[in-house]
Amino acid sequence: MLAPLAILAVLTLPTAYFAAAFGLILIAAASEWSVLAGFSSLVGRLAFALLLAGCLALLWPVVREWSIALLTLATSCWAVIAVLLVRLRRRIEPARGADPWLLPLGLLVLLGPWLAVVRLHALIPHGRLLVLFLLVLIWVADSLAYLAGHRWGRARLAPTVSPGKTWVGTYAGLAGAALLGFVLGWGMGLQWGQLAAAVVLCGVTAAVSVVGDLLESLLKRRRGLKDSGRLLPGHGGILDRIDSLTAAAPVFVLGILWMEAPL
Repeated sequence: MLAPLAILAVLTLPTAYFAAAFGLILIAAASEWSVLAGFSSLVGRLAFALLLAGCLALLWPVVREWSIALLTLATSCWAVIAVLLVRLRRRIEPARGADPWLLPLGLLVLLGPWLAVVRLHALIPHGRLLVLFLLVLIWVADSLAYLAGHRWGRARLAPTVSPGKTWVGTYAGLAGAALLGFVLGWGMGLQWGQLAAAVVLCGVTAAVSVVGDLLESLLKRRRGLKDSGRLLPGHGGILDRIDSLTAAAPVFVLGILWMEAPL
């Protein structure tokens, strides 16, 4: 039910209104993140949500000028998180008390996708279609990973963090993303070099999207939570719906900007 609304917003809203709408979603996600960080009181949740809102307002005038630098920072952060998650072997211990260090991490996690998607949306003439493509890329990778993992998956990708994820499912998601990358490059009439870059970029984007999912799963497990919130009945919270996007968007948009494709 949410997909048609997301598609309509991407394709019809001017960038400023789209940025505001996406910002409101992330502000709600910030409230959930504060709970994962151990600040579950109403005051703590409101304070972190307002802090994120202030950061969004400060970033809006410099989205274009600072985009590459900030997206590089966000992508580097996700690379470090990926390495740490891969090396995680021990059982996850329940969190005791609040974790203030998770608040600055939360700002980076939530500001990154906003900056990326807004910057992409503003590109002329294909920005809106590329935002839609990014969403479809994540949806397809997630769906293929679930279906293939459920049918054929045996070896667990990260059993201590998310027992439901398998290597087979991950490979299926990456293959689907690479195929979509080929379709993107072919549809845009890219030369073979840029076409190959588009395939690699989409595969890397799908891989990083898994890291975003795993990070949220880790934080929920530390707090003994099944869902990040209850804002969406039957579907959990906002973070549960955008965890893959938080990691994937900065990587994808940074790659698009570096490729200097005919946009």
